[in-house]
Amino acid sequence: MEALFSKVLQVYVRCRDGDERKANIRVTIELQQTSSPVHKRDLLVKLTDDKDPYFLFNLFISEEDFQSLKVQQGLLVDFASFPQKFIDLLNLCHGEQESDNPRFLLQLSCQSQVLDGPANFSVVETNPFKHLNHLFLRLAPGSDKEIKDYLAVCLSSLKADKQALEMKLKKTEDDLTRQLSYVQQTLSEKTKELDKLRSEWTSQSSCLSSRHTQELQSEREKALELQTRLQQQTEQLRQELEATHKKSSQQLHSKVSELETSCRELTERKYKNESVIRDLKIKLVGLEEELQHSKQQVLSLRRENSTLDTEVHDKERLASQLQMRVAVLEQEVKDKEQLMRRTKEVLDATQQQKESIEGNAESKELQIRKLEATVKSLSEELIKANGIIKKLQGEVRGLVGKLKIKNTVTVSQEKVLQETSEKLQTVEKSLQSAQQQLTTRDEQVSKLKEQLESTVQKLNESKEVLKTNENVISWLNKQLNEKQLIRKPQTAEYPENPSVLSTTTGLKAQFNPQSVRPAVFSVGALDVTPAEQKLSNRRIEDSGGLDTKYFERRDQSIPVYGLPSNLHRELPQGSKPTVPSAYFSA
Repeated sequence: MEALFSKVLQVYVRCRDGDERKANIRVTIELQQTSSPVHKRDLLVKLTDDKDPYFLFNLFISEEDFQSLKVQQGLLVDFASFPQKFIDLLNLCHGEQESDNPRFLLQLSCQSQVLDGPANFSVVETNPFKHLNHLFLRLAPGSDKEIKDYLAVCLSSLKADKQALEMKLKKTEDDLTRQLSYVQQTLSEKTKELDKLRSEWTSQSSCLSSRHTQELQSEREKALELQTRLQQQTEQLRQELEATHKKSSQQLHSKVSELETSCRELTERKYKNESVIRDLKIKLVGLEEELQHSKQQVLSLRRENSTLDTEVHDKERLASQLQMRVAVLEQEVKDKEQLMRRTKEVLDATQQQKESIEGNAESKELQIRKLEATVKSLSEELIKANGIIKKLQGEVRGLVGKLKIKNTVTVSQEKVLQETSEKLQTVEKSLQSAQQQLTTRDEQVSKLKEQLESTVQKLNESKEVLKTNENVISWLNKQLNEKQLIRKPQTAEYPENPSVLSTTTGLKAQFNPQSVRPAVFSVGALDVTPAEQKLSNRRIEDSGGLDTKYFERRDQSIPVYGLPSNLHRELPQGSKPTVPSAYFSA
């Protein structure tokens, strides 16, 4: 048996036809190892009451039972992690049992009037909307045998506690007797010391009291002198403060008079400003009306320009990305140039070292030649100067060894020089490749700039075309209004066509931003009487605000929609149908 949890928790007990009551019940969770081959572990949930020894509810949960419980209650936990999760829920209930409105509760409900039969043990989470039941366990009441076993276990634990307490009592009694004897000895010693101290204290207190009376008399005399001095000082201070108070009151009166005058001036200014503000408010109302009209116009223009702005923004982003790439490449080129400079400095240093070594070698060779000449001249005096020659031969050997060492050093330095030259060549190659990439990037940037300029030109051209289109639309609106005025008196003559001229619901124009030439309106076929045709032709000829080129047939023309069906004039059969524009509502 392995005890996992054992705590006294507050449980809400509810029986049939009874009120709900709170009870402190001990909840114990134990893992029981079994020897059966089917399931090796059982979980035991036990409810007991420390005050009532006959209160016992048990539940054995095997791995097979847990699977059915998991399916019934929709649990998302395995049997291995179930005990720990259950303990976490019980700890939450224990933490909130002292609060007035606990969030997590433990409930024990029984359908019988007394807790005799099986009981339902549940962990409930409360909120203002609903009581959520996290876990529901059906516990069986303990049988006579189980209660006897439980009582026997309680008895054995009580006996063990009793024995432990008796052992502790004996130890404490022994300790207390020892301490008592020790305390009694110390008490007798301390009483003797106390008597001595009391005699000493009485003698010292009499001496101190006599000294204290003398000191008190001297201090009283000093205090009297101080009181007289302080009274004189306070009178002087009082006089000075009165003088300063009079001066400050006079100054304050003068300031108050000045402030009153300034207040009057400010009130006059206030009234003047209020009259000015009223005039400005009237002007503001007029300006706001103008602003609303202008805002409506600006909104229509912004809608038209939004598509063009998106294209410009995309191209600006491309240009900025390319500029960033160019900057990165320029930084790489600078880094490589710094590397080249450093390698050149290293090469110069090595060349200087090589030249100094060669100069040393030449000087040593000259010394050797001189020594050989001296040896030849002194060959006649070989017998006398053997000792001198031996010494010279030793020096020569040393010089030769040094020369060999210097030769090896020069060979190694030459190898280093070769390696640095090879590295230099590789760096130069990479520099050339980087320069080529830079040139290609520069070409791309120049192409993009040309594209940008072309798009800006197209934008400007499209804006000019828009202006011309707006002029044409306004002119056509005037023409239509005049046509309606002419057609009103003629309605009596033609009863068959009661609505010859209907109010225009709107003009729909198609805008082609790629076309450089200004777009022209092509008026649809108008089914009109000959008299109406003559009147309309005269109106078109007499119009001084529009050129005749706007009525010529072109492929890139903008159709006018929204005209009444009986006001169409036939165009040549070659005119193409146009697509509805995105800039004007249908």
